[in-house]
Amino acid sequence: MAKTKTTYYCQNCGAQSSKWTGQCHSCKAWNTIAEEVISTAPVKDITSSQQETRPTKAQRIQEIDVQNETRIDTTNKEFNRVLGGGLVPGSVILLGGEPGIGKSTLLLQIALSSPLKVLYTSGEESGRQIKMRAERIDNQKADCYILTETNTQKIGQQLEDLQPDLVIVDSIQTLHSNRLDSAAGTVSQIRECAAELIQYAKQTHTPMILVGHITKEGQLAGPKLLEHMVDTVLQFEGDRNYVYRILRGLKNRFGNTSELGIYEMQSNGLKEVNNPSELLLSNHEHPLSGIAISATVEGQRPLMIEIQALVSSAVYGTPQRSTTGFNAKRLNMLLAVLEKKAGFKLGAKDVFLNITGGIQVDDPAIDLAVVMAVLSSSIDLPISTKSCFAAEVGLAGEIRPVQRINERISEAEKLGFSKIYISEFATISIKNPKIAILKFSKVEDLVRACFKTN
Repeated sequence: MAKTKTTYYCQNCGAQSSKWTGQCHSCKAWNTIAEEVISTAPVKDITSSQQETRPTKAQRIQEIDVQNETRIDTTNKEFNRVLGGGLVPGSVILLGGEPGIGKSTLLLQIALSSPLKVLYTSGEESGRQIKMRAERIDNQKADCYILTETNTQKIGQQLEDLQPDLVIVDSIQTLHSNRLDSAAGTVSQIRECAAELIQYAKQTHTPMILVGHITKEGQLAGPKLLEHMVDTVLQFEGDRNYVYRILRGLKNRFGNTSELGIYEMQSNGLKEVNNPSELLLSNHEHPLSGIAISATVEGQRPLMIEIQALVSSAVYGTPQRSTTGFNAKRLNMLLAVLEKKAGFKLGAKDVFLNITGGIQVDDPAIDLAVVMAVLSSSIDLPISTKSCFAAEVGLAGEIRPVQRINERISEAEKLGFSKIYISEFATISIKNPKIAILKFSKVEDLVRACFKTN
C-alpha cells in the first residue's frame, strides 16, 4: 500500500507550502493555508483510451496538417462569436460567473440546440431538476445525455461508452478523483480532476466545457493554474436588477479576447441579442440633461451606449465620486481636465456616473461622451438625442482619435443619429455619409459649439 503524503495549499491562490503558516507567502491572504492529501494508491486513468501510446517523434512545423481542423458550430451565434467562430476540437473552455446568473441555463440550451451528441455531467443538480429546466427552455433533443456524477473515474467510463462529441461538466469544483483523498473543491482535487479531463479532451479531440465557481472577490475559485491549463476562459456576468447578461472572453487561444456576447434573460431561458444598441439606448420623449450617447466597439461589434451623469452640490465636506460600469479613476482624471481646460469648477460637487444596461465598458472612446454628460448635468442643458460622441480625451484637454472610427460612424448612421462628434485627427474613409461628422481638437471648443446649438 502506497504511503499517504500531505502538503499545505493556499485555498485562495493555490500556492504550496511545506508547513502551515498564518499568511500565504504568495497572495498575502490570512488563514487560507490548509493541509491536503497529495498522493494515495495508484489509480487507472479515467478512460482506457488514454492508455494508447502517442508518437514522440518531433515534426517540422511545415509537416503539421491543420486544414482538417474545422470549428464546430454550436448553433448559438453569440457563443460562437465569443469563441471566435465555434468550438475547436479538443479545446477545453472554462466558464465562470456569479451564482444564479445563468451559467447552467446557457450550457443546457447549447446542449439541447446543438446537433452534436452531448454528455451533460452535473454534480450540483439531479436529473429531474435538469429535466424541469429543459422543459422550461422547450427545446429538447434525443442526443443529449444527462449524467449526475462527481467521480472522474465513473465519468470516464461513461465517456468511453457514449463517445460524445461535446462534454459539459457542471461544475469542476464538485468533482473528485480516486487518486486523492482530499475533499472535493480543494486546490489539489480541482487541479487533478481538471488535468484528467483535459488529457481526455486532447487525446480524443473532444471539446469540453467546464463550469467554474467564483470567489466573493469575483475571481475563479481554485488555483490560478486552472486558468492556465484550459484553452479558453469565459466570464458570464450581469446585474440581477437587469435582464441582460454578457458573455466576455478573458482568455482565448483560438480567437480574440475582446469579443462580447449579449443575452436577455427571459422566463424560457436566455435569448440572443442580435442588435444590442437598440436595447441599451433609452427612449425619451424630451431631451434630458446629463445624458450623452457614445459609439463604442466591443471586439468586432460596434455598440451605441447611453451614459448618464448627475452633478449636484456636495452636502458634506468631501464630494462623492461614484461610477457604475466605468473606471472611477478615469472619471477623476476627466473631471480634473474639465476644471483645468474647460473652466468648470467641479471640485466641490458630487458626480455620479452610470452606463445604462448594467454593462462594463473599458473603451477610451467613451471619454468624450462622459465629459459631455457631466457638463450637461452641471449646467442643466440637454444634448440633442440625435447626437453621439466617439473620441478619447487627453490630459491636456485634446480630443484624440480612436480606432475603427468608420465602423462607429456606420453604426450611428444606421440607428438614425444626425451628428457624431469625433477628433479632428481621425481618418475617415466613408464616402457620402448621411450623418454629419463634426471634428474638434480641444474640449473647450467642443463645449462652446455643442451647447450653443442645442
